[in-house]
Amino acid sequence: MAGTLSRLRAGVPPASMADMGLLRSGKSGEDLLRHREDVRQANFLELFVDLVLVFALSGVVSRVVRDITADEVLVRVRSLGYLLVLALPLIWLWITTAHITSWFDPRRHRVQWLVLASAFGLLVMSSALPTAFVGRGWEFVLPYVLLRVARPLVLIPALRGHALRSLYLRSVLWSAGTGVIWLAGVAVTGAARAAVWAVAIAVDIVAARLRWPVPVPGTPRPAVSVWAMDSGHHLPARYQQLLMIALGESVLAAGISFTGQRQDVAAWTALVVVFLSTVLLWRIYFYRSGQVLAQAVTASSDRLAAGEATGVAHLVMVVGIVVTAVGFEVALQHPGGRPVPAWLGAILGGPALFLYGRIRLERVVFDRLSRRRVVAIAVLVVVALPLTFAPPLAASVVAALVLLGVALADAHHAAGRPPETPSPAH
Repeated sequence: MAGTLSRLRAGVPPASMADMGLLRSGKSGEDLLRHREDVRQANFLELFVDLVLVFALSGVVSRVVRDITADEVLVRVRSLGYLLVLALPLIWLWITTAHITSWFDPRRHRVQWLVLASAFGLLVMSSALPTAFVGRGWEFVLPYVLLRVARPLVLIPALRGHALRSLYLRSVLWSAGTGVIWLAGVAVTGAARAAVWAVAIAVDIVAARLRWPVPVPGTPRPAVSVWAMDSGHHLPARYQQLLMIALGESVLAAGISFTGQRQDVAAWTALVVVFLSTVLLWRIYFYRSGQVLAQAVTASSDRLAAGEATGVAHLVMVVGIVVTAVGFEVALQHPGGRPVPAWLGAILGGPALFLYGRIRLERVVFDRLSRRRVVAIAVLVVVALPLTFAPPLAASVVAALVLLGVALADAHHAAGRPPETPSPAH
């Protein structure tokens, strides 16, 4: 029992849910919770949720591009803030769904219904994106709040005697509390609604990192976290798929935008730059931390800390890719347009945010600072000033060259050396 409890404190789930009597709820609970050694990859139901997220992120990009290319300066300035408020709840709902399917067996009907409900909730939220701040706020908020409160309530009966029970009870209380903030945002419109929702999503994410710190009578502080990585490859693979979803949305948006543009040299150049930039983002992620993430998790001595750091790193990288996709759209639609600060913020800020998240992942997997990526962010900051006088296509070319420099530096570092093995920080 002592060994099992020490693994729980480190965020390591037991090898099976019947391990050392931690699960004492009988047959129904053992059927609902996964056997951790069987968790290797996503099933088709989870991939279905991924398809809905592609549509959702595409809707966010379209919504933000509409604002960032508007004539009013204030609308352009606040567009990237709107991106965070709209994208983070969608990504967070996907992440929490991935954690459910990592802990619970998706072959069970109860879990399948929860996953399908999550997919439908994402779909409804996505349909409300165009007018989320002025009209259809209820359609964006209600699915999010209901899923965040209802899903733990459905799963708690199967967790009697398990460390997750206390965690899920706390999450219900926090989700109900922040649900009030989300619903209050519907009472106002425009920038005021965005500000209220920004507070709500910030509280949701920070509270999850702190394991929803509210006292629940009769329950100790949870010895496990929803962020904890399992000993298999399921959750690391889901994070990798999250990155691929974001990159896939970038390609989808770019292809649709290019189809509607006049096919001249500038448009073709922008398309080539966009495609190469997407490939470089993929290459930079998977070399080498993204490639060996699962092995790093297996080698980690504290999977709670590793899980939290990995989750935050991927959240930052995905947001960076979505911001980059907005920059792609601007370059495709206005390759030779006048310089606009908000456009430059998306074109250069998206890659910089992605690289920052990638630096955090490098720390998780190899316990080191990726100096190449730090230099790349510094270069993006330095070139921002002269690029304020250049058209969007020029800024996109410069951003692509910076990403290319990182990829070439990675290749040079690996040349003639055996593949690195993970040396996780935790």
